Amino acid sequence: MLEKAEVKKPQKGGTKKRGQAAGYGGESKRKKTEDESKAEGDGGEKRLDALSVGYYRRVGERLNDDFEDAEERDMFVENVLNEVKGNAGLVAMDCTGSITLQRLLPLSSLDQVAKVMAELGGKSGADFKAVSCDRCGGHVVESAVRQLSRLTEDDESELLEVQVLSLSQVVRDNSAEFIKHVHGSHVVRTLLHVLAGCVGPPRTESRPGGKKRNVCPQLTDFEIPTTFWYEMKSLTETLMDSVKLSVTDSVASAVFQAMLTVSHRKRPKLCKQLIRRIMDYLTSCSAAPGVSPLLVFLKDQASSHLIETIIQLSPKSLLRDLYKNHLKGHLVDLALHPIANFPVQRLTAASAKCKMFPRLFDELVQGVEAILAAGHMGVVVQLAESCAEGEERQGELMQCLLQAFHCAEPGSRHVHCLPLFMSLLTYDVYYHRDTAEGGVQTEVPLSSICYHGSRMVQALARFQERSILLSSLRTLTSADLLTLASHPAGSHVLQVLITTSSDKGRGKILKRLEGQYVQMACSRLGSRVLEAVWNSASVSQRQNIAQELVPSESQLRSDQFARHVWAKFALSHFISRRAHWQEIQSGESKKRKLFSDILE
Repeated sequence: MLEKAEVKKPQKGGTKKRGQAAGYGGESKRKKTEDESKAEGDGGEKRLDALSVGYYRRVGERLNDDFEDAEERDMFVENVLNEVKGNAGLVAMDCTGSITLQRLLPLSSLDQVAKVMAELGGKSGADFKAVSCDRCGGHVVESAVRQLSRLTEDDESELLEVQVLSLSQVVRDNSAEFIKHVHGSHVVRTLLHVLAGCVGPPRTESRPGGKKRNVCPQLTDFEIPTTFWYEMKSLTETLMDSVKLSVTDSVASAVFQAMLTVSHRKRPKLCKQLIRRIMDYLTSCSAAPGVSPLLVFLKDQASSHLIETIIQLSPKSLLRDLYKNHLKGHLVDLALHPIANFPVQRLTAASAKCKMFPRLFDELVQGVEAILAAGHMGVVVQLAESCAEGEERQGELMQCLLQAFHCAEPGSRHVHCLPLFMSLLTYDVYYHRDTAEGGVQTEVPLSSICYHGSRMVQALARFQERSILLSSLRTLTSADLLTLASHPAGSHVLQVLITTSSDKGRGKILKRLEGQYVQMACSRLGSRVLEAVWNSASVSQRQNIAQELVPSESQLRSDQFARHVWAKFALSHFISRRAHWQEIQSGESKKRKLFSDILE
């Protein structure tokens, strides 16, 4: 909290403002000349002086504390923005000042945000370029633009609207520079989102490694002024003039991906037009005689990401054209490439319910073993998931996988397929121990479960015919099943196999789990599997589980995971009022069956 001794005296009237009296803003800084208030940084750049940096650091610390009420917060914001006035550009381009402004703008009124933007842009808006392309300033511009998502019919701000349009004009006038700039490109991406009327989470809230390769982030829609619709059209037209950069520059490619994503969500017709124009450019580029230029672009780091986005957002007609005229006969080679295999995965996913999928499948399935050997597991996993979704070629894929993992012949090897699939190891590698008679040791404890293997088996578990998987599951020992239930990847496999089985099939699996329920309940992952099993189990199966758990009451009720199981299964009720417990379970079972019949 800022000290009262540092608070400026009121500039109007004889009493202090409430926020100032409480020490919320206006630190007592002596009036300095322009030269004194700005320090020279390296290379002659103007930077904030140490006193100002300390002030904004303390403002940031104050923002960590709660305000007594909205009036106190508003007064604090107003006082700090008064200090920013006249130096907004310097504050925004200072590391400490940037972070403080980013936190302050969401608490400001839209008119206050507009005034900050007006100062950042300068008299003609030309200063937007310098601030937006600054390592720290770009974040402030993004934060200011994002505040438009708070617009409502009752809370309009023509001034902020004008400033955003002014920023967009600057971007259009310098589009090639903006979209290639590592910081400026982020401002363009945020601007595209806001002009379209949808925003995602701020960049400061993203977690490294937490984002999937997906062009559909969590976006929030909001109403936009009519002028934004026209500006969006103008901005996309201008960006298309730099389409060449989208396939040669990774930063510019990301801008084009954002442009397609938001237009697909908010302006589908515009998205189709943009995709067509980008594809026309890509296919018009020169390549070797008889070779589609797309085969070159698919192997490039920057352009492959753009093509992935195009594939995910394209209508079926364009996907058919893409496969028929450019990719047919080349899918296996592309799937073996370290970069091109990702667009192949997107195409396989997008075509799952298209008429072209059987042709695509027949081509890819020829190279499954080579693709697995290359380590591009995602291609095979996606092939399995598309077969499960489209319900085509399921039997062929299962036979292909049995061949690839060397457990198709003799038929007695089929029962070993589950450990092989989950570990992505062939029969010869997994069961490598020679016995005294020169055979193979098949009594190998379950091990080497991997992420892609788990995902592949989960997809196979959704096939209409999965008797081979279930037969293999029933050959696992109780210890193997416990290992499976407690494994980060394996637990998902066990859960889907049990919960999607018939009552009879589930009963056979649960019979092999008997004696392991207490250990499962005391496991972080095993307890989740047990709860999922419980939700799909019949009354008699629930009773068997409960009977095994209740003798270990003290252990279960004291364990951090098992105590939730104890409560959810109502095991105290099971002990004291068995008949009533069974009545409740029977009612839940009938409801579950009723909903299941309705969904079918």
